[in-house]
Formats: sequence, C-alpha cells, structure tokens
Amino acid sequence: MPTRYGRSPWVDQYPKSRIPSYRKPKTLPQVDVAIIGGGLTGCATAYAFAAAGIKVALFEADRLGQGGTAGASGWIAGEPNADFADVEKMVGKRAARHAWQAWRRAALDFTALLRRLDVKCRLEPASALVAALNQEQAVALKREQKSRKAAGLGASLLSGRVVAAEAAIAAVAGLRGQDGVTIDPYRATLGLASAAAARGALIFEQSPVSKITFTRKYADMVTPAGPLRLQRIIVATGMPTMLFKSLRRHFWFKSAYSALTEPVPAKIRAMLGARQAVVRDLGVPPHVIRWVDGDRLMVTGADIDTPTPRLAEQAIVYRSNELMYELSTIYPDISGIMPAYGWESPYALTAERLPYLGPHRNFPFHLFAFGDSSPSVTGAYLASRVLLRHHLGENDAADDAFGFHR
Repeated sequence: MPTRYGRSPWVDQYPKSRIPSYRKPKTLPQVDVAIIGGGLTGCATAYAFAAAGIKVALFEADRLGQGGTAGASGWIAGEPNADFADVEKMVGKRAARHAWQAWRRAALDFTALLRRLDVKCRLEPASALVAALNQEQAVALKREQKSRKAAGLGASLLSGRVVAAEAAIAAVAGLRGQDGVTIDPYRATLGLASAAAARGALIFEQSPVSKITFTRKYADMVTPAGPLRLQRIIVATGMPTMLFKSLRRHFWFKSAYSALTEPVPAKIRAMLGARQAVVRDLGVPPHVIRWVDGDRLMVTGADIDTPTPRLAEQAIVYRSNELMYELSTIYPDISGIMPAYGWESPYALTAERLPYLGPHRNFPFHLFAFGDSSPSVTGAYLASRVLLRHHLGENDAADDAFGFHR
C-alpha cells in the first residue's frame, strides 16, 4: 500500500462511524470559563475544570483532536524532552528540579486518570531509554547524569550492552529514564472530552473564536453564536494564534516529522529487543523511537523551521523518507520496510524547552498553555492541573517553573 503522507494514523485508523460530533452553539451558555482549543490539552483541561465543579465550555475551531494532537507521538513520558543541565543553566537548579518533579507527577497522575476513567486509548507500559550512539554523545550523557544526581533526581547510567539487550540498538551508553506509558492520543482526547461532558462541560466543534477584547472587569469573546462575556479564558492552542500575535516573539516555530512503518515481520521483530522501551537518542535533532501495536516502528524527529504552506507537503514526503533511512541505520534489519504513514507535527519552541503555562501580564482574564515542544503528551495533563490551580488561586511552588516571567 502506498505511503499515506500528511495523514495521522491515529485519526485515519479510527472508525469514522464512531467519531462523536459536538454541535455548534445556537445560543451561548452562561459559564465561568471558556477554553479555546479542543486538542488533548483542551479536553484534559475541560475535564479538570468540570470535575472541580466549574461551569466550563470548550470551543474548537474544527474537530476535536484533529489538529496538533493528531500529530502527537502518544508517549506519556516521565520527564521533559530537554537536558536537565541546559535547563538548570537557564532557570536555576531549584526551578529545573521543580519542572522535572512536576513532569513526573503529571505522567503518573495522567496514566492513573486514563485508567480510572477507563478511556480506551491503547494504554501500554513503556520503559524509557536515552541512548548515546557515539563517544561524543556518551560524554554529554555522563554530564547529564551528573547534573541530575546533583539535583537529587534519579539517573542510572547504562552500558551499551544493557541498551542493546533492551532495545537492540548499538549504543555506547544509555541513561535510564522515568518509565511511562504509550497511548493513542486521538482516542485519549475523545475519551477525556466524553468524560468532561459527563461532568457538565459544554463542548462545541466548528466554533472558531474570531475576536477577544477585555476591560478591567471582564473579557468579551466573539464566537459564531455571538459574544460571550467571561471572567476567565483559557487558550489551549499549543502556540499563539493571530489573536495573540504579540506573544509570538517568545517562540520559535518548528515542525517535527514522524513515520510509522508497515508491520515488521515476526522474524525481524524477534531480533529487535524486548520492544517495550521508548528510545530517545542524542542526535541533533534527536530521534524518538517507539513501537505501535507491537509490530510497527514509529520514529519522530527531523525537526526544522516550520515550512511555508506551499512547501509543507513536499517537506512531509522528504522528511518522512529521511526518517525511515535514519531508522534503518539504527535498525539495519528493517531495511526495505516501507513507511505506512508520514506526517508533520508543528510546535512552538521556548528558549528553555519548557512550556509556558499560566497568565501573562498583558492579557488579563487569560490563562495560556503554549510552547510544549516535547514529543510526549505529558504536558497536556500538566497544563490542565497548572491552569486549574492558577484559576483557583492555589498555585504550587513548581508552577513558577512554567511561567512567562521565568
């Protein structure tokens, strides 16, 4: 079968007859909070607010989970996609340690929530490995381990032999990451939306927000059904839209690419380790490799500045095939296996590689979730909890690590 470029396997393989449809609003509800963005972050936030007894409405410009979430890797990782040593230099040891601890808590709590809600999202336990593929990367890995241990964070250095046994990768050394799980992010989004609606959240699709104005007392948000006056607007679009173009200066706009193979034959799978680890190498840009459904390899990486719309389709084809070639150099036994899917994942990158979660002084009544550049989806749940604490005025000390003021 030819490669399906520009299509998300999560959405493409979901039965069309089972995709829920949330109506456009005919009349505007009286709510305390409006959420803009119906991806995994928006739906997790809608659930968190509804479960806390807050009247909330979510507005998605298109269909739930078919934007940025559709391109996600589906990995709930126990730590950010950043080097602790680099983050420590930029924000200090205390803030960096808080960020890592908050990320780990979020990964555990997110997994527990999906299980408690019985969300059918193909949740599977996964160990995490950072692999150094050459001596230069091994030196960087040892430096990273030293920085983490000095901050009181667990970090076990592994020999190349251990990495090879677990992931069948010819590595010089490895670092044991915090274990996590893998999921189907689209199914998780729909499951959280359903759970939020059951708690009283109002969810509206094909309802773009066209304008927001505010005074000292309130904010007005213009929707297809008219204006809505609010005391709180949460923007969970992942990056600033043109409604918030003044905030775009905080970010670099990048695109990562992913390729998912056709099923790997059983004989070859038997030579590729335990197939239970998510592996990140230290390339520039790095690769993140995971198994999907036990028999398909998925690789994410090849990050570049987001191309113009005119060049986007060409970039997907080129980068997806480049990833498959690079994957075959890591796993030579898969040479000749074709990609089933190749797709793009745009994201906004911050200087510290940590997201901005919370208020901005130039936008009263707003809370933002921007700049999650991690290939994992842990940040979606983390954002939902940080934003709820900001709204309730019950901030945690660790929340400062994700503020615009850092």
